[in-house]
Amino acid sequence: MEFETIIGLEVHAQLKTRAKIFCTCSTEFGGSPNHHTCPVCLGMPGVLPVLNIEVVNFAIRTGLALNCKINPLSRFARKNYFYPDLPKGYQISQYELPLCEHGYLTIDANGTERRIGITRIHMEEDAGKNIHGEQGDPCSYVDLNRTGVPLMEIVSEPDIRSPEEAAAYVRKLRSILRYIDVCDGNMEEGSLRCDANISLRPAGRKAYGIRTETKNMNSFKHVQKALEYEVKRQARIIGQGGAIVQETRLWDADRGISVSMRSKEEAHDYRYFPDPDLLPLHVDRAWIEQMRSALPELPDEKMKRFMRDYDLPLYDAEVLTVSRELADYFEACNSMAHSPKTVSNWIMGELLRELKGDERGIRNCPVTPEMLAGMIRMIEEKTISGKIAKTVFEEMYRSGKPPDQIVKEKNLIQVTDEAEIIRIIDQVLAEYASQVESYRSGQEKVFGFLVGQGMKASRGKASPALVNQILKQRL
Repeated sequence: MEFETIIGLEVHAQLKTRAKIFCTCSTEFGGSPNHHTCPVCLGMPGVLPVLNIEVVNFAIRTGLALNCKINPLSRFARKNYFYPDLPKGYQISQYELPLCEHGYLTIDANGTERRIGITRIHMEEDAGKNIHGEQGDPCSYVDLNRTGVPLMEIVSEPDIRSPEEAAAYVRKLRSILRYIDVCDGNMEEGSLRCDANISLRPAGRKAYGIRTETKNMNSFKHVQKALEYEVKRQARIIGQGGAIVQETRLWDADRGISVSMRSKEEAHDYRYFPDPDLLPLHVDRAWIEQMRSALPELPDEKMKRFMRDYDLPLYDAEVLTVSRELADYFEACNSMAHSPKTVSNWIMGELLRELKGDERGIRNCPVTPEMLAGMIRMIEEKTISGKIAKTVFEEMYRSGKPPDQIVKEKNLIQVTDEAEIIRIIDQVLAEYASQVESYRSGQEKVFGFLVGQGMKASRGKASPALVNQILKQRL
C-alpha cells in the first residue's frame, strides 16, 4: 500500500527580549539555577503579571514577516496542567483569540516552490527546566530561570508532505526569525524547539489518519531523522493490520528511535479559560504599520535581488542569503571588490569552509570584508595569482593581517617579467624532455603537466596566463 505523509509543525521560538514576558527578570541564558526569578515568575500568591510590550512588538513583526493577519483583538488564557517546573500549575498562553493567523511561508521542495500555511502565532510564557540526576543520584532538580521567558508558538497547517520538507520549513522559518531579529535561533540552547504532528493516509484518500506528536527535536537533522523514523514505524504498523495510537512520543537521538511518552492531550484536557489578571490586547492599524515599516528585507526578497542586481546563480543567492549577517558580509565585500561572482566564490568556498571547521559564525570571522575585497583586487590587478591568493587567505584567516602586509612579508608578488618566465619554462623543458616529445607527438594532456611544473618552479608566483602563453610559444 502506498501512503501519503501528512506533517504539521509546532515551533516554539524564544524571543530576544531582555526581560521576561510578565516580569522584569532577565532572560539571559546560562545563569546560576533559580537566579533569574522573582515572585511573579515563581507564581507566588497575590502577584500580578504585567505584559512586556516588546514581546507584542516581536510577535507582530513575526506575523507580518510570515504574511499573517494581525488580529485587532487577542486575549491571554490559562492553560492548566501540572509539571514540577510549572510553579503556578498553569501556563499563560493564548487560545481562541491568538495575535496572528492565516499566514504562510514558501520552501524549495526539490526545485519546486511550495507554500506552507501558518495556522496561527500566539504568545506564551516558557516553563522551567527539570534536571534529572545522573546514574546513582535519585533526585531530580528544578531550575526556574527559564520560567516566564517569552515564547511564540508558530503552528503550521498540515501542508508538509515529507521529512525533507519539514526540515526545509524549519530552516526557512529560523532564517526569517533571525533576519527580523526576534529570535537567535540557537536550537542547542533551546531558543528554537520543534514538535511535529505526523500521520499517514492511503494515497488518494482525503481523510487524515491518526496522528502522533514527536517532541525533543533540537536540530534540523533531528527533525528529519525523527520524522523518517515515524513514517517507517507507522507504515509498518498499518501494513501489519495494526492501528496507530494517538500519543506523544519522544525522539531519542542517541538511539535513533522515538519512544512513547504519554497519551495525546486534547485542548479540553487543559481547561483553557481567559486569564483574569490580563486585559484583552487591542492592536490598532497604526501599531501594525509601525512594525511593518521596521521590517528589513527578508530572505526571499534578498535572494531575488542578489540574482537580479549581481547576476548570481540561484544556488549562490540561496547560500549567501541564508543569514542576514552573511548577506551583509557579501554586499560589504562586493562594494569594494566589484566582482560579485568572484566574491561569492571566495565566500562560499574558502571562507565558509574555514568557519565551519572552526564552528564559527560569520559574526566572529577573522577576515573582514575589507581584507577579502583587498585580496580579490590584488588578484584582479595581477599582483598575486589565484593560487598564491589561497596562501594569502589562509594566513589572513589565521593571523588577522591584511593581504598587502602578508604579500609583502612573504614576498608573494606575482612574477610577470617575461624574461624570468622564459628562463623558468626553458628549464622545465630541458628537465622534462621526454614529456616534451610526448606532447609534440600528439599527447596534448601533457601540456597541463608542464604548466604545473612551471608554476612549481616559480613557487606559484609566476602569472599562470603568461606561463601558458610562453610555454605554447616555446613548444
